[in-house]
Formats: sequence, C-alpha cells, structure tokens
Amino acid sequence: MTARRPHRLTGRTTTGLMLFAGRSNPALASAIAGRLGIELGDVQLETFGNGEVYCRYGESIRGADVFIVQSGSPPVNDNVVELLVMINAARLASARRITAVMPLFPYARQDKKSAAREPISARLLADVLQAAGADRVLTMDLHAGQIVGFFGVPVDHMTALPLFARHYRRRRLRGDGVVVVSPDLGRVKAARRFARMLDAGFAIVTKVRPRQEQAVAAEVIGDVRGKHAVIGDDMIVSGGTLAAAAAALIEAGARDVRAFATHALFTPGASETLGESALGEVAVTDTVALSGLVVPTGVRVVSVADLLTDTIRAVFQNTSVSAIFLGENELF
Repeated sequence: MTARRPHRLTGRTTTGLMLFAGRSNPALASAIAGRLGIELGDVQLETFGNGEVYCRYGESIRGADVFIVQSGSPPVNDNVVELLVMINAARLASARRITAVMPLFPYARQDKKSAAREPISARLLADVLQAAGADRVLTMDLHAGQIVGFFGVPVDHMTALPLFARHYRRRRLRGDGVVVVSPDLGRVKAARRFARMLDAGFAIVTKVRPRQEQAVAAEVIGDVRGKHAVIGDDMIVSGGTLAAAAAALIEAGARDVRAFATHALFTPGASETLGESALGEVAVTDTVALSGLVVPTGVRVVSVADLLTDTIRAVFQNTSVSAIFLGENELF
C-alpha cells in the first residue's frame, strides 16, 4: 500500500510548511503540493445560500508557515473574499506566518487614477489583504510594477518569461530571424528582456483604446519584415490587443505572428477573436484554471507549477527568490 504524503514540509523552522488551496485553481495547487512532497492541507470551504463564504481548517495549523494558493480569476470577487476569509481563519488559528500565493493578482489594471473620481483598486486590495492578516504575497507577472509598492509586507514577484523563452527555443525560434514585439509602451522593458533571452530583435506596436477593453493598433516601430514575430503580454482578456497587434505586424511584413501571455482569462468572444486573427499560435500558463473556459484551438499551455514550487520552498527556507530567476524577475 502506498504511504500517504505528510501535510507538513519540515525545514529550517520547527513548525513546518503547510499548503492550502482555495477553489479558484485546485489543479495547480495539487501540482505544487506534489512537487513539494506533501498533501494539500485539510480545509473546509462552503458557499451558503446567501452567497457568503465559510472556511474552517480541518487540522491544527498553530505555528505553521501557511501558504494559501488562490488566483484572482473569475468569479473575481468571490475568489478574493474566499482568500480573505482563509487568511483571517489562519490568523485566528495561530499560524506563524501566512503567505497569499496569488498567481494572478486581480484588479492589477486598476493601478492608478486615469480619470477623476476613480478608485485605485489594486491599492485597495493590497490594504485589505494586509488587514485580513497576510504576512507576505507571492504573485506573478503583475500588470504594473508600482503595485508592489502598494504593500507594506514583502511581495515576491515572479515571471513566466524564462518558461516562455524555453518554449520558443525548443521550437528553434531564436536569433536574427525572430523579433519580440511589445504590444504597448507599458511592456517595453519586459519585451526587451525577453528579446535578449531569444537573442532576437525588438519592436513595438503602439495602440489606442477608444473605450474600455477595446484596443486599436496604431503603428509598428521597428523592423519586422520577413521575420517571425512573437508578441508578449501579461494577460489575455478579450484577445483584442493581440489580434490588433498581429494584424498590424502582418501588414508591416512579418513572416508570421505568435503570441504568449501569462494569464489566460479568455472572456466570452475571446476564442473567436483570436481564432479569426493572424496569430499562428498562442501560448499561456496555468495561473488561471482553463477548465470551464472556451479556449481557442491551438493554445499551448506552459505550467508554472515548478516555478511556484521553487519559490515557495525558497520563501520557507529563507533563501533567495531572485536567484531562481538569475535576477531576471524585476521587469519594470
């Protein structure tokens, strides 16, 4: 009979690491637990008839280093409140340290005031996470770097760029025949870094937004003629930005166009938008559970489970997180 894995990973501390999963992405949490060599912790999560969330840990977590995996994917507000309740329950159960593992940080695009009488919702969420009792936040490919500064607790910022670089190198997409394209001015630094990973050229597609969640490509800056173009972004929502950029690149003479994004939200209509676009391939990660979404044909999924596992282990053992990325996780 196969022995069950323990619920705690012991290390330099005497209390041990315990990993718990919210309901947003249980498959990713299970994959991380397997790589850590432990079982997911026992936690009861329910939604009452009136929509309220209930949480109770089914085992002692006193003195433990608790990591809670919960992505900010739809239904966003339900998942956020569930995470807050789990954090607060862990605090009241005397956990030694609580780390919110948020592969996708929600409200990240609301990181500043673009018009009068708007909130800065990313800052609000940072405040609420800390008020609930989070001692640390672990997240991936934020939309904007200033979000880290919204926190008064440590934030470990990871990036999936090395995973995507390996994905394209395996397909021999590197060197002078490849150009990495930033889909807007906000992603220029990340795109330049990714271009270095592939020894490739660099270009920018400028865009305008006539209204929320609609993008129109305006101009291609850089030499893309006859080259394999690779567009990188932090997230795909409607697919409009990537579709518009791909059309502009083909018109500018690109040989073909591929795209990658860390967070795949694929809202209704995104599959059709991307399927009808000039994109030959779209690569995404599993920071968001793809089950239940309408995923475009030909999407390639690159798992972040190993990367999250290494980062969680580094945090638990008090070793360097940036060393995992060779210092390449500061993208802004």
